Amino acid sequence: MLKKNTISRCIIFGFLGFACALVQAQTLLNVSYDVSREFYKDVNSAFVAHYKKAKGADVKVDQSHGGSSAQARAVNDGLEADVVTMNTTSDVDFLAANGVVAKDWAKKFPHHAAPTTSTMLFLTRNGNPKGIKDWDDLIKPGIQVVVVNPKTGGNGRMAYLAAWGQVRKKGGTDADAQAFVKKLYANVPVLAKGGRDATNVFLQRNIGDVLITFESEVISVDREFGEGKVDVIHPSSSIVAENPVAVVERTVAKKGSAELAKAYLDYLYSDEAQEIAAKHALRPRNPAILKKYANVFKPVNFFQVSDYFGTLTEAQKVHFMDGGLFDKIYTVR
Repeated sequence: MLKKNTISRCIIFGFLGFACALVQAQTLLNVSYDVSREFYKDVNSAFVAHYKKAKGADVKVDQSHGGSSAQARAVNDGLEADVVTMNTTSDVDFLAANGVVAKDWAKKFPHHAAPTTSTMLFLTRNGNPKGIKDWDDLIKPGIQVVVVNPKTGGNGRMAYLAAWGQVRKKGGTDADAQAFVKKLYANVPVLAKGGRDATNVFLQRNIGDVLITFESEVISVDREFGEGKVDVIHPSSSIVAENPVAVVERTVAKKGSAELAKAYLDYLYSDEAQEIAAKHALRPRNPAILKKYANVFKPVNFFQVSDYFGTLTEAQKVHFMDGGLFDKIYTVR
C-alpha cells in the first residue's frame, strides 16, 4: 500500500509524480566505514541487478563512507541511513543503545549479523627497507607507524586491540600489553581519521615506515596507487575483525523501506556477494568460497576480541572512552 505522502505527490504531480515517488521509495542509503567504498560499489551494482530480476523493481543504493565511529554518530544525529555496515560491533551497539537500530540487531542475521570478517596486517614500503616482520619490530627506535585514531575509527580500534592482544596471546599480562602499546604509539607521528585517510598519509604524504590496516585495504592500494608500491606483512598473530550490519529501524519506519533494507543485508550472505567480498580481500563467511581464495587469505594465528577484552563494547569503555587507557597511553603531538 502506498503511504499517504506518496499518494499526495501522485495527486499533485499526476503520473510523473507517481513515477517519481516510486523511485524515491526504492532508494536505499548504506552508511559504512572508510575503506569499504570499493566493495560496496561492486555489491550495490550486483544487488540492483539481483533485485530487478527477483522483484521486477528498480532500486538505487547510495553510499556514505568515513571513520566508523564518526559515521555512527552521524546516523545517531539524524543521517537517514536505511542500513549501517560497520567494522566494529561497538558502533552498532552505540546505535542500539540510542534506539536507532534494534536492541537485538546481532540476532537479525547469521553469524552475529557479520557477513564478512577481516584482520589487521602491516603494509611497508616496497622492498620493506626497515625489515619489518612482526609486532616487535614496530616498537624499535626510529620506526614510524601510521595508524587510525581508535577514538574515531574502527580500523584504529582493531589495530590497538590487535597490538594489545598479541602480547596476551604470547603469554604476557595486561600490564605487559599496556607497556607494549605505549611504546607502539610513541612511534606514531600522526593519528589518521579513518582507514583511507591513513593510507593517504602513508602513500600520498609519504609519512611513516609501516601502516597498520585492514587486510582488505591491500586490494584498494594496488588499484589506486598501482601494484608494487607496498609489501604486505602478515604478523604472527592478529585479531578477527567482524564487519557487522544492521537495519536502521528509525529510518525504515519513516520511509517504509524495511523490506528493501532487509533484502539488501540478506544479499550480503549470498554466494554472489560473498564472491565479491573475497575479491576485495574481505574474508567471506561461506567456507567453500573462503577456501577457493586461499591464495588471498594467508594463514594467521587468530584470536578473538572475546579472548582478552570481553566484548567490543566493554573494550570501548575501558580503552577508548574519554579518560580511558588510550588517553593515558597516547600523548597528543
